[in-house]
Amino acid sequence: MAYHFQTIEKKWQKKWDEKKTFKVEKNNKPKYYSLEMFPYPSGKLHMGHVRNYSIGDVIARFKKMAGYNVLHPMGWDSFGLPAENAAIKNGIHPNIWTWDNIENMREQLKQLGISYDWDREIATCTPEYYKWNQWFFLKMYEKGLVYKKKSAVNWCPSCATVLANEQVVDGGCERCGSHVEKRNLNQWFFKITDYAERLLKDMNKLKGWPDKVKIMQKNWIGKSLGAEVSFQIENTTDTIKVFTTRPDTIFGVTYLVFAPEHPLVEKLLQNSPNKEKIKTFIKKMQNLSEIDRTSTETEKIGMFIDAYAIHPITQKRIPILIANYVLMDYGTGAVMGVPAHDERDFEFAQKYQLPISIVIQPKDGEKLTAENQTEAYSGDGIMVNSGKYDGMFNREAYPLIIKELEEKNVGKKTISYRLRDWLISRQRYWGTPIPIIYCDDCGIVPVPEKDLPVKLPTDVEFKNNGQSPLLDCQEFLYTTCPKCGKKAKRETDTMDTFVDSSWYFLRYCDPHNDKKPFNKEKTDYWMDVDLYIGGVEHAILHLLYTRFFTKVLYDFGLISSDEPIKNLLTQGMVLKDGEKMSKSKGNIVSPEEIIANYGADTARLFILFAAPPERDLEWSDQGVEGSYKFLNRVWRLVDQLKNLIPFSYKIEQDKLNKVDKELRFILHNTIKKVQEDIEERFNFNTAISAIMELVNAIYHYKDQKEVNRNVLAEAIENLIILLAPFVPHITEEMWKQIGKDQSVHEQSWPQYDKEALKRDEIEIVVQINGKVRDRMMLPISITKQEMEKQALQKEKIKQLLEGKEIVKVITVPKKLINIVVKK
Repeated sequence: MAYHFQTIEKKWQKKWDEKKTFKVEKNNKPKYYSLEMFPYPSGKLHMGHVRNYSIGDVIARFKKMAGYNVLHPMGWDSFGLPAENAAIKNGIHPNIWTWDNIENMREQLKQLGISYDWDREIATCTPEYYKWNQWFFLKMYEKGLVYKKKSAVNWCPSCATVLANEQVVDGGCERCGSHVEKRNLNQWFFKITDYAERLLKDMNKLKGWPDKVKIMQKNWIGKSLGAEVSFQIENTTDTIKVFTTRPDTIFGVTYLVFAPEHPLVEKLLQNSPNKEKIKTFIKKMQNLSEIDRTSTETEKIGMFIDAYAIHPITQKRIPILIANYVLMDYGTGAVMGVPAHDERDFEFAQKYQLPISIVIQPKDGEKLTAENQTEAYSGDGIMVNSGKYDGMFNREAYPLIIKELEEKNVGKKTISYRLRDWLISRQRYWGTPIPIIYCDDCGIVPVPEKDLPVKLPTDVEFKNNGQSPLLDCQEFLYTTCPKCGKKAKRETDTMDTFVDSSWYFLRYCDPHNDKKPFNKEKTDYWMDVDLYIGGVEHAILHLLYTRFFTKVLYDFGLISSDEPIKNLLTQGMVLKDGEKMSKSKGNIVSPEEIIANYGADTARLFILFAAPPERDLEWSDQGVEGSYKFLNRVWRLVDQLKNLIPFSYKIEQDKLNKVDKELRFILHNTIKKVQEDIEERFNFNTAISAIMELVNAIYHYKDQKEVNRNVLAEAIENLIILLAPFVPHITEEMWKQIGKDQSVHEQSWPQYDKEALKRDEIEIVVQINGKVRDRMMLPISITKQEMEKQALQKEKIKQLLEGKEIVKVITVPKKLINIVVKK
């Protein structure tokens, strides 16, 4: 009987759907929460999706068979700019465009046979979901974790929205390529910086996370210990604070550098004869991305702004400059220049002929002078040119200098973080409305909880003017103040879509609750997420925001754990011809095409077999063809043997012959390996490879003159079960063909038989000068001397050694013999 994958796959998908096979509720089994990052509903799945969801499905199906109560949900990260851009371009409302895409992608996922509990499906663009975004916002506002301030932002004039630094590529918008500008806008922020230390410290709880992700987050948070130092601006009442990790070099400060956007710069320029020239420079700097400005490859350029600061200890005049490498959003927007002991400052000082003052001499080697210094010295040493600290070791002087700064009220010991607060305002329509009202009399007024959700109107008109249609929607824009009852306006900014994805895994635990975001009893049962699967590109923003949100909700008493994810698997990309698949490169492979030509099981098998999940996968048409041939081979094997397989069987190991025992050894070794590869290492490729070897062994066994039908039945049944998590449709059909009534996915995961893994004989490799020349099966209890004797008596080996002098024989018991001969 031929393998008609289209008929088989549709049949079982329909059965699973009708029976709600994967619906799950709390029960007495141990729970397992398997989750893949939910997709943006773009309309079509790509091979990256197929890989992500196939990995998650193997784990979910395996854990269910291993006796766990498995939560495996799916939903849609359905707010965002692409829907709005599509609306403007094609005249389709984002709401219609999004839901059409969701319908299409849901069907595609069902075609892949992914074991989702579709009763738990969520979409972040529904009022039932985003109501709770607004509720969280209000709770955080009450606790002082939300604030509004004017901030310089990356602004894309074409997309008419704020962009994160990561969304600016070569000075342009990653979405449309338009040149990105800097604008000062009033923006809403979450105070993630209040959690910086906990986010850093609690990384020790993330035992199941890849080190590379933890390192990326650690670097992003960027904790530094040091001192904050205040410099008086000459002839003004203004002071500027700078942070330094090296207060021991304070006497080596010879200039200050401000960010071009620093508010003090404009004030200091009032009396500058070079005001216009400096303003032109500032404008040029503001049009560069932060990545471009801070790259080590970018030339450091600056300009003196005709102003001076006063050194807090020596009282010397210090020139003030502006430069591209100093950013307003990091630290205080100003840095002190210590060119003798910082490489960047050294290069900058040499370029602009700024003074260099050596204040730390290395203990050993040539004495540093302004004349012989060719690079900055950043090591430890003895203090010089540092007043009363001269002659001291710099690390000893470090706390004493901080103490002096504190006594003079010009500095203090402090901790600085690179992490900035989370800017959540977006000047677009398709997102969660921020629940704030502006009243002329009462000011900023939060929307009362009873009035949630603030619904996003779906009857807005889109104009190609770069403005949010909410600004023209009178019914939405105008309201009454909850405090005084007078006419007021709503906030028209919407929330960053990272807010939606920072807690969605909690909603899956209780997706239909209309009284609260989720029931704590349910999250206490299902959380934490046992395995989270997604691309490493989400290592920082999404995963860091997720950790922050979890800690906030934990502090509010809403959940019982302050870290959301036990184990994280970051899968690699799918490549074609060495490059990431993309429409622009014309190297897209459509999952629909593969499913139509080969079936979903083939698509799944190939993508799981082609590479370990954490590595990039190179697409191969030959590999797909090979996976299809393998499934056909398994199908033929089961079809040929189904009538030989007894309904029940009993294995008596001591009554089996040598061939029977060998097949049982391979079978139970495969069971052991597949379980370990899935459960401990996520090495699906090696698990599949072991199953392929088992298939070869069964083919070899069935061709013997006599076969033990019980041994054959055990091998075939377990083969089907082992394959089930990887290729769920074909295994369901084969399970039925061998006379089973229940679903194969309802079977318990097989346990390997330790007795079967005890071998009477073992294969010994025979080498000559390190090259394999023969193999032999010998009793497992054989002695080293007997191994050598047997090898030297083998006819093939005797022929190869004829006329040659044996120098020595190296024997590794139970493994190999290497006969070394003179060349």
